Amino acid sequence: MAGPEYDTEIKQLRATMSTIEQVLDLPAMQREIEDLGVQVAAPDLWDDQANATKVTGRLSALQGQVERFEALQGRVDDLELMVELATEEGDADSLAESEAELGRIKKAVEALEVRTLLSGEYDEREAIVTIRAGAGGVDAADFAEMLMRMYTRWAERNKYPVEVFDVSYAEEAGIKSAEFAIRAPYAYGTLSVEVGTHRLVRISPFDNQGRRQTSFAAVEVVPQLEETDEIEVDENDVRVDVFRSGGPGGQSVNTTDSAVRLTHIPTGIVVSCQNEKSQLQNKAAAMIVLKAKLLAKKKAEEAALKKDLKGDVAASWGDQMRNYVLNPYQIVKDLRTGYETGNPQPVFDGDIDGFLEAGIRWRRGAEKADAN
Repeated sequence: MAGPEYDTEIKQLRATMSTIEQVLDLPAMQREIEDLGVQVAAPDLWDDQANATKVTGRLSALQGQVERFEALQGRVDDLELMVELATEEGDADSLAESEAELGRIKKAVEALEVRTLLSGEYDEREAIVTIRAGAGGVDAADFAEMLMRMYTRWAERNKYPVEVFDVSYAEEAGIKSAEFAIRAPYAYGTLSVEVGTHRLVRISPFDNQGRRQTSFAAVEVVPQLEETDEIEVDENDVRVDVFRSGGPGGQSVNTTDSAVRLTHIPTGIVVSCQNEKSQLQNKAAAMIVLKAKLLAKKKAEEAALKKDLKGDVAASWGDQMRNYVLNPYQIVKDLRTGYETGNPQPVFDGDIDGFLEAGIRWRRGAEKADAN
């Protein structure tokens, strides 16, 4: 690549970074970081543990986003200097390294640019994720646990706090269901493209005849509720059950009936929480999740009505959305976007950014098509 070509590429990168900076509104993020820093320094912060967790999580996530942007901006500056020196000295090896770094930076900028596509009403919220084992017996329960690990590892990679509300363990292996929150700005907008049915094909480790097994798990993502959201729940519509918290294999992890299950009778929505120490705390946490799910259901019904009025009879994109095939060949493929990888293990270890970015771009395209 010649010098003028590098100049053009770097100018395009700077223009894209400038657009991203405007959309992210870095000055506003810096002001919020300063305000949160003052709150974190307060001696009575941890008197309210729920609020303290929210404040520290928000601060960590915002700092991570600003650091990511500034680090990428620094890489563009370094690249420009590297190209300038290599061109002056006629250093072919440095120019080759510059070209490789240019490719890496372009990918990183594209990933950051995806954030600018998250402009939905609730996209900037934190996310509440629910995973349920589907058809496939013990393999489905094991697959559900693999998916939970995948999302929590993704959060760890990005330094996003995770709060587990409830895990219902299966008898032999894996989990029947799990509910957890990812405490980061735009977690909902990012992870909402994961909603739907996930399918695993592999040689079952639980089949003594070594047969191939197909199993399914469902993923649901709803936005974290905020105080300004208007959603009322009649206490008469909610059945409250208390039970003893448990761990793998039914092992008791609590000697009192502190876990709480809420059932919203009109809709059939069930929410459990056993993460907190007291029944009262678990009930409050479960109510927050229940309200979030009711709000999401309300919005989904409104969106479906709008589509009906437009005569749109297309199936929802959220069903049967991704295949994870480990045998007879290895591939993870998104059925909506076509994005795929032939190396499933990093995906199960939380390397899902490529799928998330492809899903967000696909969804934006679908929204534009619906608007026309």
